[in-house]
Amino acid sequence: MMNPGVALVMEGGAMRGMFTAGVIDVMMENEIDFPAAVGVSAGACFGCNLKSRQIGRVIRYNKRFCQDKRYCSLQSLLKTGDLYGAEFCYHTIPEELDPFDNEAYNENPMAFYVVATDVLTGKPVYRRLDKVDDDCFLWMRASASMPMVSRPVKVGGYTLLDGGMSDAIPLRFMQGLGYRKNIVILTQPRSYIKEPVNEIMMKTALAKYPAMADVMTNRHSMYRFQRDYVFESEKNGSTLVICPDGELGVSHTEHDPEALQRVYDEGRRIALREIERIKAFLA
Repeated sequence: MMNPGVALVMEGGAMRGMFTAGVIDVMMENEIDFPAAVGVSAGACFGCNLKSRQIGRVIRYNKRFCQDKRYCSLQSLLKTGDLYGAEFCYHTIPEELDPFDNEAYNENPMAFYVVATDVLTGKPVYRRLDKVDDDCFLWMRASASMPMVSRPVKVGGYTLLDGGMSDAIPLRFMQGLGYRKNIVILTQPRSYIKEPVNEIMMKTALAKYPAMADVMTNRHSMYRFQRDYVFESEKNGSTLVICPDGELGVSHTEHDPEALQRVYDEGRRIALREIERIKAFLA
């Protein structure tokens, strides 16, 4: 089932992305397809499995490797400069341990976009990833590279970090491409309000990238503005929002497989509850 005028928007949230994984797995099980999708941070790294049509892959490999120091650990941060090990996450897992289906990804006509942030300007950078090539996973890694615990990623002539810093919910981007109706998957409940960060700490930690420090300092305002826009779009009927009923209670670096399963199951529960509304929105 697909409506050529309806696209999918997936925000990030690190391991809150297990919620998104549960939602998209239910969509795939119900043969719901989209002409285009955009993912930010975890929404990019996990959402790409929608294009490769790999039901269950996200929760499977995250539960398997969440306690592996090569995947996410202070040891990885100290050794490589990345909290989430770049080589292990973006090469060893998808190429060897839990293979990403490159062929299925390449053959799926869905346009898949990711968002990253240019550390020199603080502006969002959007990239369409139609094929798995040498740069595909670099762009996904860039989209999910959290400031202060990741090395900036150089790809496509840019130096990039987490897309969620500059465009956390790229609904306007998809509308600008002509998709006037969108389904938006959020990983925070409707009641969520992002608190500001310590400005002095940000500017000290990111002294090398002052534009990025400014983006981080103002991110709570950007996020509030974007959420307000999403919910206003929902009121006028152009957007369908899928989000948790309450706080998911999972950390950015969650190492408990049972906690990951719980969040994934919550995504499935919400998606199954909303499946008829999703189908009606696509009709």
